[in-house]
Amino acid sequence: MNLSPFDATLPHDAQLTCRGLDVIRGEVVLCSDVDLTLNAGDICHLTGENGTGKTTLLHQLAGLLPIEQGEVLWQGQPMLPPQPVYIGHQVGIDSQLTVAQNLRFLLALYDVTPTADALAEALAWAGLAGFDDVACYQLSAGQTRRVGLARLWFAHVCPLWLLDEPLTALDSAMIQRLEARMTQYAAHGGMVLVTSHQTLQVANKRLDLTAFMV
Repeated sequence: MNLSPFDATLPHDAQLTCRGLDVIRGEVVLCSDVDLTLNAGDICHLTGENGTGKTTLLHQLAGLLPIEQGEVLWQGQPMLPPQPVYIGHQVGIDSQLTVAQNLRFLLALYDVTPTADALAEALAWAGLAGFDDVACYQLSAGQTRRVGLARLWFAHVCPLWLLDEPLTALDSAMIQRLEARMTQYAAHGGMVLVTSHQTLQVANKRLDLTAFMV
């Protein structure tokens, strides 16, 4: 399947740096002194044992949890990445809404109003062609995850994707589509930080949080 065209190329000098970062959940320090540098075009596979703080680190970089120790630099400035795309392990789907309604709602969070044609393209990419008006409670776990991932069809203007276990419940064909999407996005200057207990074929970097456990 052809991927949608990228109508804008992101800056190829973009950089995200974490220095001496503590990954903290509640009052518990899960990892300490984490160092990470992502440059434009990087796809980094974030690994580690259960409980090492992979999801928590993504939450911190998405601005959902505070940075209490260490620093995060974007383009050399002490700030979080602007408007990253965060897709959690729980993809945030309302089971009572239809597939199209859920996707339109998720895209509205990024001020994106898709045309009918673009919405159809995104759903076709996600293997959900013809599912527009199907209520999400009728979907399988894999199909529900695909609804959440379909927003990546429109997310190429955001500089950073934070993806938490996106391969879960996907078949091999959808995994290939998702990896192709990440590769195309990175080639246009995007950067991806992704957790997965599965092998990520397209990653060019790997960070194992086990090495930073307290």
